[in-house]
Amino acid sequence: MGLSVAIQMDPLDNIDIDADSTFALALEAQRRGHALYHYLPRDLSLVDGRAMATARPLTVRRVAGDHHAFGAPERIDLARVDVVLMRQDPPFDMAYITATHILEQVHPETLVVNDPVEVRNAPEKLFVCRFPDLMPPTLITSDPALIREFRAEHGEIILKPLFGNGGAGVFHLRPDDDNLNALLEMFTAFYREPIIIQRYLPAVRTGDKRIILIDGEAAGALNRVPAAGEARSNLHVGGRAEPATLTPREREICEAIGPSLRERGLIFVGIDVIGDDLTEINVTSPTGIQEIDRFDGVCLEARIWDAIESRLGD
Repeated sequence: MGLSVAIQMDPLDNIDIDADSTFALALEAQRRGHALYHYLPRDLSLVDGRAMATARPLTVRRVAGDHHAFGAPERIDLARVDVVLMRQDPPFDMAYITATHILEQVHPETLVVNDPVEVRNAPEKLFVCRFPDLMPPTLITSDPALIREFRAEHGEIILKPLFGNGGAGVFHLRPDDDNLNALLEMFTAFYREPIIIQRYLPAVRTGDKRIILIDGEAAGALNRVPAAGEARSNLHVGGRAEPATLTPREREICEAIGPSLRERGLIFVGIDVIGDDLTEINVTSPTGIQEIDRFDGVCLEARIWDAIESRLGD
């Protein structure tokens, strides 16, 4: 039986159809006979306690430059659709948090992927701190004295905004770098939140591994190698994607966090591992499934939809 699926995401016009994970999910849903709707986060409203969206029927096709078509806009009650895919990109700001509150009005009667309450409670750089034994030494603070003590203990460090994304605002400081005070002034000027400081992991030079977990189980991985002279491995800042398999340590990490993800309704999750250390758990809008599909000859979007349909069946 076909499902009605509303996709809450950013504009479709300029996505890379060979890399965008939401596009792959939409194609697979359409292949299964599900009816698709698309709406922007700003088109989500709460009307007398009902979650409503001004959405457009959507069809997708893997044709560069002609990859989607919309029907006429209509106002839909999200309580009357089967699935909402919450797939807009971060930043994880108050607009994002507000969207989780609105979608909470319909979940779980309408299955929201990922569970909006758990998305709200699991910012990627904070949720990972629930598993300290799997992480590198990490400090989250606004206290300059604590930051200087952390640097004195660990030498090379990474500073980054607590709610940043895509590698923006990430700084690598060596022990002899004299920019720490200036960076702390900048972070204080631009962010009200604490910042996150971690011991630098030299293993990042050989790659930052993105591992996809589907309903708590490891499903595939790719390695993201930083460009020369770059400390960040994010693909959109020049990182190079390579095929990867899971090490015993990475399987141990996945097995340790998997049950918690499954219990929280976090069906589609991407974690980042550098060397032997877990650095982030991404639950908002994980990416990487198309690259893994090509490297491994698999179809992760089909596995994700299998998990969604299984949840609906339960």
